[in-house]
Amino acid sequence: MDAFEKVRTKLETQPQEEYEIINAEIKHGGFVYYQEGCCLVRSKDEEADSDNYEVLFNLEELKLDQPFIDCIRVAPDEKYVAAKIRTENSETSTCIVVKLSDQPVMEASFPNVSSFEWVKDEEDEDVLFYTFQRNLRCHDVYRATFGDNKRNERFYTEKDPSYFVFLYLTKDSRFLTLNIMNKMTSEVWLIDGLSPWDPPVLIQKRIHGVLYYVEHRDDELYILTNVGEPTEFKLMRTAADAPAIMNWDLFFTMKRNTKVVDLDMFKDHCVLFLKHSNLLYVNVIGLADDSVRSLKLPPWACGFIMETNSDPKNCPFQLCSPIRPPKYYTYKFAEGKLFEETGHEDPITKTSRVLRMEAKSKDGKLVPMTIFHKMDSEDLQKKPLLVHVYGAYGMDLKMNFRPERRVLVDDGWILAYCHVRGGGELGLQWHADGRLTKKLNGLADLEACIKTLHSQGFSQPSLTTLSAFSAGGVLAGALCNAKPELLRAVTLEAPFLDVLNTMMDTTLPLTLEELEEWGNPSSDEKHKNYIKRYCPCQNIKPQHYPSIHITAYEHDERVPLKGIVNYTEKLQEAIAEHAKEAGEGYQPPNIILDVQPGGNHVIEDSHKKITAQMKFLYEELGLDSTNAFEDLKKYLKF
Repeated sequence: MDAFEKVRTKLETQPQEEYEIINAEIKHGGFVYYQEGCCLVRSKDEEADSDNYEVLFNLEELKLDQPFIDCIRVAPDEKYVAAKIRTENSETSTCIVVKLSDQPVMEASFPNVSSFEWVKDEEDEDVLFYTFQRNLRCHDVYRATFGDNKRNERFYTEKDPSYFVFLYLTKDSRFLTLNIMNKMTSEVWLIDGLSPWDPPVLIQKRIHGVLYYVEHRDDELYILTNVGEPTEFKLMRTAADAPAIMNWDLFFTMKRNTKVVDLDMFKDHCVLFLKHSNLLYVNVIGLADDSVRSLKLPPWACGFIMETNSDPKNCPFQLCSPIRPPKYYTYKFAEGKLFEETGHEDPITKTSRVLRMEAKSKDGKLVPMTIFHKMDSEDLQKKPLLVHVYGAYGMDLKMNFRPERRVLVDDGWILAYCHVRGGGELGLQWHADGRLTKKLNGLADLEACIKTLHSQGFSQPSLTTLSAFSAGGVLAGALCNAKPELLRAVTLEAPFLDVLNTMMDTTLPLTLEELEEWGNPSSDEKHKNYIKRYCPCQNIKPQHYPSIHITAYEHDERVPLKGIVNYTEKLQEAIAEHAKEAGEGYQPPNIILDVQPGGNHVIEDSHKKITAQMKFLYEELGLDSTNAFEDLKKYLKF
């Protein structure tokens, strides 16, 4: 609650239009470690909001372009701090280790680090475990010590190229878990936090289709897994010295159509963060008596932001939506109540509406949608509509706060988020029903959502736009081919458009890892023919298309520029051919390919990208953007 009071005070002294992006920070002992300017710093907890801090390392020493701290981990006895440093124009990262003393000094740096955690061995020596990432593949685990007994050795190598490895330290720091996963299967090894040089213990050998994640409390393992029927996540537990699957006892089951967003473990409670039927819930499980308290969260909330927390008495988190900045909440175990941050109340709550609707797809499935619009909007059929879609990897549509989305709603736009199959909003089966040879379900869902919006009086085709990024480009591009008459304009960012050729090129970093999502067209003719049915690049034809603005990144390793350029050229050729057939007076759509420098996949906060996309949408719909860009300047600090 002290932390909440600081946040409330800070909010009350800021203009309502501003919001703040919080960089990575972590509390350890009596200190808070965070980034201040271009430096890694620490300050005493009670002085965290003051200018009284100690500089531990200047990031400019790394000679990187606009570096920022992505993650911080402090050694158990605070002799060392490790920080992962990244830049906005690259996915590669550097892990630095700083020795904490009267004169802090960088002890070591490791390139291409993905995840990392500290443990302490039997000799009270700090040991850093870290994973090494090469070409987006993370297969090697190392462990290192520093000071007089310095060493660095490879600890584990994953041989299967379709799997990746990441490290997680259990909430009580008792075990370091070595997680080996692909999109459908996982395997976890336990590294003893008290004896980290001992061989790790396997919990359960990988079984195709079985996913599991592990927490620890009081000599028991709590396992979140999809094993058994139904194949949705459920919570199981077993003794830490008997971890094999035959010893797992069912502890808690989820309702149908439930997505498990996260789990947090406390001394006497387990907290589950859930999305059920497109609404957010928190379930608090009492571990002493197995009691369950389910809390339905405010209907405006669309996503959780988890807080790093070591306080055993409170469970803090934030709630957010695309048009509302995050708001702090905390569940206090002693009172058994949820407390929300008081004071500053965002005016958007009184000027806008959030609706939950469903569209019926052609096979009868009900597809959830989340819709935002101004409360006082009249004749919604004449308002511009921006539709969002993703539908891949079992991942939810991003619904974090974006200032440009807020500006659009304030300017009279309707926003619609379509939670189609292939995503994860309704659980694991929702993903399974939209991958491999069921990918066309996602396309049918998207079409049904847009038609339902129009039939219910939300906008019309001439005012309807569509936005997608990365794998969401598959469904967006497929809809442009199949039903272009539904749309006026489309914005795509780093879009996956050339599915067939990409999945047949096994030299690309992610092809083998993503066979479970798209299929293997190189060895399976059924998969190849199915991909040909929806792949945006394979289905371009001479017809009228909506105008399309594509943002791509020059050295993007996840979605190669070559495939985007190939798509754009084929599309322009088809449009030119259709223009000849249509004759004089035909107004062809605008196709814009904006290639940005750098090697990152998506740069979410790029002011240049945001303004270019908004300018494109307003111009294509023939709307006046003056008020929108004036409002946008309040959020984006030009």
